[in-house]
Amino acid sequence: MHLSIRNRLVGRVTAVVGGEAMTTVGVRLEGGADIVAAITSDAARELDLSPGAAVTALVKATDVALAAGAVEGISIRNQISGTVAGITGGGAMASVRVVVNDGELTAAVTRDAVEALGLAPGSHVVALIQATEVALATA
Repeated sequence: MHLSIRNRLVGRVTAVVGGEAMTTVGVRLEGGADIVAAITSDAARELDLSPGAAVTALVKATDVALAAGAVEGISIRNQISGTVAGITGGGAMASVRVVVNDGELTAAVTRDAVEALGLAPGSHVVALIQATEVALATA
């Protein structure tokens, strides 16, 4: 299977907290960062997720927001620090590559956001990803 999703982070399940409709899954990425995925409970059962299971976290570039630093008082649970490696832009949008301990993330943001945050190669950023925007895949 080929996917258009640019962000693929490999890790292992650390926790599974089931609910009637939704399940949260803690994942420790290879580089040591912890993230949370909120997936349907049906999907969690179909994937047979349990602590220690190998997974790949998948996140579309349009679901990655960027901040100039850690953000407090926000419901977004996944905040991954990194450094801007490159920016490719067009008229309205830009693709920002961010090197993180766990590899590389790509964020699709507006050109206005790039300018407002003063992003350039070498800039420190925090990638923000809602738990509901993290899909999980198993081998």
